[in-house]
Amino acid sequence: MELNAKIPGGSIQEKWDRYRFDLKLVNAANKRKYSVIMVGTGLAGASGAASLAELGYQVYCYSYHDSPRRAHSIAAQGGINAAKNYQNDGDSIYRLFYDTVKGGDFRAREANVYRLSQISLNIIDQCVAQGVPFAREYSGYLSNRSFGGAQVSRTFYARGQTGQQLLLGAYQALARQIGLGTVQMFPRTEMLDMILVNGRARGIVTRNLVTGEVRSHLADAVVLATGGYSNVFYLSTNAKACNTTAIWRAYRRGAGFANPCYTQIHPTCIPQSGDYQSKLTLMSESLRNDGRIWVPKQPGDTRTPPQIPESERDYYLERIYPSYGNLSPRDIASRRAKEAVDQGRGVGEMKNGVYLDFAEALKRLGNTVIGERYGNLFEMYERITGENPYEVPMRIYPAPHYTMGGLWVDYNLMSTIPGLYVIGEANFSDHGANRLGASALMQGLADGYFILPYTIGDYLAQGKFERIDSGHAEVRAVEDETRQRYQKLLSINGKRTVDSLHRELGKIVWDYCGMGRNDAGLKKALEQIPKLRDEFWHNVRVPGSGDSLNQALEKAGRVADFFEMAELLCRDALAREESCGGHFREESQTEDGEARRDDARFAHAAVWEFTGVDKAPTRHVEPLNFEYVKPATRSYK
Repeated sequence: MELNAKIPGGSIQEKWDRYRFDLKLVNAANKRKYSVIMVGTGLAGASGAASLAELGYQVYCYSYHDSPRRAHSIAAQGGINAAKNYQNDGDSIYRLFYDTVKGGDFRAREANVYRLSQISLNIIDQCVAQGVPFAREYSGYLSNRSFGGAQVSRTFYARGQTGQQLLLGAYQALARQIGLGTVQMFPRTEMLDMILVNGRARGIVTRNLVTGEVRSHLADAVVLATGGYSNVFYLSTNAKACNTTAIWRAYRRGAGFANPCYTQIHPTCIPQSGDYQSKLTLMSESLRNDGRIWVPKQPGDTRTPPQIPESERDYYLERIYPSYGNLSPRDIASRRAKEAVDQGRGVGEMKNGVYLDFAEALKRLGNTVIGERYGNLFEMYERITGENPYEVPMRIYPAPHYTMGGLWVDYNLMSTIPGLYVIGEANFSDHGANRLGASALMQGLADGYFILPYTIGDYLAQGKFERIDSGHAEVRAVEDETRQRYQKLLSINGKRTVDSLHRELGKIVWDYCGMGRNDAGLKKALEQIPKLRDEFWHNVRVPGSGDSLNQALEKAGRVADFFEMAELLCRDALAREESCGGHFREESQTEDGEARRDDARFAHAAVWEFTGVDKAPTRHVEPLNFEYVKPATRSYK
């Protein structure tokens, strides 16, 4: 497997501009001769499909939702970063670049991160032009707030609905192209496998989720914008339908999978309230602007918050990290919350949370101002918990959220399979070992609106594409494999439900490859996961047939891929004998419990190559070079 990142030369400030000039172009009149498949309609997918169609390409867009508006990007509530420096508080492109590289614990490519920081300026202008209702100051200027890992206010927001409003902007652009006929939309259609012809990505195999029809779709290039894989943990902040099938099938066809162990545990989620739960709810990180995080100083304290005086409260983030306080980066805030709960200082009936308290902000600013900033989040919290956060502190605890790992891509966003591009959370490229808050929306829109439209043209302009149809031998072979896999799932007729097996898998991954990881635990997980996978393939029960709507069959296919994904995640975590960002090896920490990197051995991206289900994958590395932000001890104190 060749890992040529194709990072251009020159100063970091000039790389992207020079590179764009050197890219080959497709003549405007010729663009309609080329076709592109876009899988996924979240921010990355919708913006990418709309942009490519606007340029003139034929675009085929696929979503397993009934509408592109259902994509999980709506759940990114808090905001989107951009280095506009409207607050005049010292922000700049370089500072956003610096904060992102440092926040990722020096495990991201400098060139990609700087490009992302540059493009952040264009994203805001684009979205304002689309009518996205960003919050504004009284004067009419766009408002900003702070997020974790930054000492400046650079996060643009629309109350607690930023992802939804940005997605509506991208959806409008996509809907316009659908109306013009330049985008052909396939809703309720799930990608199940990748079609390669002569080593190039040329199409996908899908299943119509309503009729059960399995068929192939062909094009000159394929783009995956299908999000992350946190549902491997079963309980996560992701929607239940979020899965890893698209990128996992591409991995099995030869795409390198980079850094799967880089999973982010978000510190601001509603704690689990019982074994019946199927997912967890994210409360925006923006709440940490005005909410103060604390636990009782004494373990086992059962008093209510008003009964605990200030002198007996531990505002532990403010105490340990005085410079950043409650806006410490996500990985650090999550580990410290776990530490407090493990010490017996958890709050709530299950003692599995910490307080996020708005009493001081409410007294200082009043209910009206706090309601304008976070009203819908407060309402959502009350509906779920029955507790009014205007009157009592919220209870929060970390939960699996974003995944920084994903398919390896070069500077063009192309995977190790020629013609297969990967954008948004589905790739690994920009966040290193820890994503700073409000950067997911930024990456998705940067990839879709401003990077992919340039780089995919360079690929399409370079060669002729053999004409193929559904009768091609490679196409028929992949279709047959897909049908056989579904038939096998339907024929097992065992005694266990898909959900029960997924829940058991998720507990293994959370217990041994969650916030804390160690050698013994990871090896134990790697013993247990194959055994449970074997039980899945011999004892799962999938009722119904494959010839119509069958949600049990959908879930079974996705969970089958999660079993394989979980094993790779644990292998990667075991091989990376250091702590960095969201990957915390308990053997690699400082005396005060901070992550200890090993730059001499692990300043690289780990890229895994599939060799077979029951065979150990091959581990490759892409060295990471830091010319502008020198690796240093990551301190937020």
